[in-house]
Amino acid sequence: MPLSKSNTYTIEDIYALPEGKRAELIDGQIYDMAPPSYQHQRLVMKLSATLRNYIKSKGGSCEVFPAPFAVFIKKDDTNYVEPDISVICDKNKISNRGCEGAPDFVIEIVSPSSRKMDYSLKNALYSDADVREYWIVDPARERTTVYRYEEDVAPIIIPFDNYVKVGIYGDLKICIADLLK
Repeated sequence: MPLSKSNTYTIEDIYALPEGKRAELIDGQIYDMAPPSYQHQRLVMKLSATLRNYIKSKGGSCEVFPAPFAVFIKKDDTNYVEPDISVICDKNKISNRGCEGAPDFVIEIVSPSSRKMDYSLKNALYSDADVREYWIVDPARERTTVYRYEEDVAPIIIPFDNYVKVGIYGDLKICIADLLK
C-alpha cells in the first residue's frame, strides 16, 4: 500500500525511513515492503544460485544480485526498487549505490502482499525502463509468468513443473518445482 501524501516522494524520502524499514518508490509513491517468508527466501536463494552458477560456468560477465539491492531504475529521483533478483550485464550500471538504470533480467517472487505490485505496477515499470526479461514466480498459483519485453511478445505462463527458458541466455532452462524439492 502506498503511504498517503499529497505530493511526490523522492529517493531522499526512502533514505529517511526508519532503520530496518524497507520500501520501494514507484513514480513518486512509496510502497511498504513486508518481510519475506521462508519459501520466498528459499526461492530467491535457489534461483540466484542457479543463475550465478550458469553464468560462472559459461565465463559470463553478468552479475546476480538478490534483494536487498537498490535499483535506481529510471535514473531519476522518483523511482527506486529492490527486485528479488536482478541480473545486470552492463558493469557500467553498477555503482556503490546499486544499479543505475534497468537490470537486464528481473525476477520477483510473489507474496500475498506484493501480488498487485508485481503483476501491475512493477510490470509496467520494468517494461518502460527497458528491462529485457521479467519473471513473476507465483508460489500460490504454482506458475511463472515470463515477459520478454525486447521481443515484444505476449507473456508466457509456465506451470512450476515445466521448464522455463531464460530468454537472455537461450540455453538455460529452470524448473521451479525442482528448486522447491
